Amino acid sequence: MTVVDLSISKRQEELNKTDYVGDTIRQRVLDYSKAFKTSWVGLGQALYAVYEDKLFHGWGHEKFEHYTEQEVGLKKEVATRLLKTYIFLEGDEPAFFKEGFVEEREVSRLPGYDELNVLRLAKGKKELTPEDYNKLKKGVFEDGKYAGEVRKDLSTMMKERAIVDPEQEREDRNRAAVKKLISSIKTFKKDAESLKLIPHGIVEEADELLEKLQSQID
Repeated sequence: MTVVDLSISKRQEELNKTDYVGDTIRQRVLDYSKAFKTSWVGLGQALYAVYEDKLFHGWGHEKFEHYTEQEVGLKKEVATRLLKTYIFLEGDEPAFFKEGFVEEREVSRLPGYDELNVLRLAKGKKELTPEDYNKLKKGVFEDGKYAGEVRKDLSTMMKERAIVDPEQEREDRNRAAVKKLISSIKTFKKDAESLKLIPHGIVEEADELLEKLQSQID
């Protein structure tokens, strides 16, 4: 074997080693990402046991939120949201817990806590049809959409499903216009009084007008 052959062989060996290290790190990042996305589930499961069996009483806490804030370091809102999302997942989307679900799924298509929380909120919207929910669910579980995207889809659906009462819409528009007019008259009256731009009688008329307009929206 020539010196050139030895040099090429050594270079190839270095490249192979580099590729191996790179692939190892790449896989490790994916594994860590999956662990990061699903780590909250274990916490939710444990908190559910504490909440359901009222274990916090035995630990000197009168209420569940006192326990989560003082001992776990989670604010009431965060702990409640986490608990509700876990209960939703266990009751409505149990496939998440099936063996192999997390391991066999691509990281980009593995929903995190935020995405599942939005899906939980959507489940409680009476305005949505089962087809609407399934569409959002597909976005979360199959399309790998982020929470912001799912929330935007949910908002669009809610607007489309909202029943608009023409009479109520007209009344709301008129009410908004009257409020705007009241604000303008108040500003005018304040400037007029401080700068003495107009006779006092006109200011009194402005007061009467304000009173009449206010009665229209009270």
